[in-house]
Formats: sequence, C-alpha cells, structure tokens
Amino acid sequence: MSDRVMAVIPARGGSKGVPRKNIRDLCGKPVIAWTIETALAAGDDLCRVIVSTDDPEIAVAAHAAGAEAPFMRPAELATDEAPGLPVIQHAVKFVEEEESAPVDWVMILQPTAPFRNADDISEALRLAHEGGCDSVISVTQVMAEHPILMKKIENDRLLPYCIEEKEGTRRQDYDPPAYIRNGAIYLTRRDVLMENNSIWGEVIRPYVMPEERSYDIDSERDFRLVELVMRERLEAAD
Repeated sequence: MSDRVMAVIPARGGSKGVPRKNIRDLCGKPVIAWTIETALAAGDDLCRVIVSTDDPEIAVAAHAAGAEAPFMRPAELATDEAPGLPVIQHAVKFVEEEESAPVDWVMILQPTAPFRNADDISEALRLAHEGGCDSVISVTQVMAEHPILMKKIENDRLLPYCIEEKEGTRRQDYDPPAYIRNGAIYLTRRDVLMENNSIWGEVIRPYVMPEERSYDIDSERDFRLVELVMRERLEAAD
C-alpha cells in the first residue's frame, strides 16, 4: 500500500477501571508494549508509530518498546472527559508539521487490545486500499450479547428490546449475525479525521476478527482474564 499510514497509540496516564493499566506488567511486558511490538511488526505498512500520552513514565515505556513519544499530550486532552477525536487530531497535526507533509490514513491502536497481530493490521489496510470507504473498524461476532437476547421492561412486562426472541431459538439461529467493535483497529482517512471531524466517517468497512484476538482490557476482571490467556499462549508457544 503506497499511502502513508501513521499509527497512533493513545495512552493516557489516568485510568480508573485499571489503575496505570497501560504500563502494568502483562506477562513480562508493559501492556502497551504488546501493541507497540505488533505495530512495529507491520513494517513499512506504517510510516510512524506514535504514542500520545500525558505521562512521562508511559513515554519511557513507549521508547523502550521501540515507539515514538515525541510530545506530551496537552493537559486539556488528558482528562477523563476529553473525547478521543481531538487527541488523534493533535498527534496528526504534530507529525504533519514536523514532516511538512500530510499523511493519507491514520490507524488508531488501543493499547488495551493486546492480542491483535500484524496480519490484522495488514488486512485492515488491504480493505482500505480497495477503496470506497471512509474508515475500517475491527469487529467480532457476538453470541451471548446478540441483540435478540436484549430485553426492556415496560409496565412490569419483559419485552423485546429490538428483535423478538421466539421461545426455543438456538444461538446458531440468531439472525442476522451481530457484531461489536472490539477496539483493536480504527483506520480512518486523514481528510475524514481532520476535515470532517470524524473517526468513523459515513462509509465504514468492517474487519472481522476472531474472538480469541478480540479481548479488551477495561476492568480488573478483564485484565486477569487477558493475563491468563496470554500466559497460556506463551506456554504453548515454548
């Protein structure tokens, strides 16, 4: 893919669900290192791998893993209430001013999704290269969280939230299949991000990832599960 694609790994210092989660040890490495190493393994597919952080300790960990952390994120972009879009726009502006040249695509890689691999990055880029979309977003199919199982309560009655579930419906018969964003990959055209002020855009191409690479760390329970799965995979690889 000849387009210039920069990767941004947003890693704020504050975290309420899992304190200091971006640099917490996960099987011998800081959590953020797993994402950095995957991004670097994508090779020339990514022109820059930038960590956006407000935390000097995270910046040190990012450098140690091989990424760039060329700035400290402004304080107003590091609060609990700060939205994600201006954080990514800030990183893009920094790189474009530094290089005096625009990028074509921006890939957001959340450090809390440690199981994505370099092939996932390459496949998302391939989908983008096919054209006709503003963004590529990674998703995974859901079963236990399928909308057919969702209910609402009205006047003390349990009712379908959006899709009627017939009694005895088997999970393999859930129709249509449902997917959820897994947080691993957001790939957006630079102009959509910077001029339309959107990460998603209007036309989104899905990149479907398997459940085993779609774990996301958002709580202590998530962290313990990811740690267990990561340890099992490392032991199996030895």
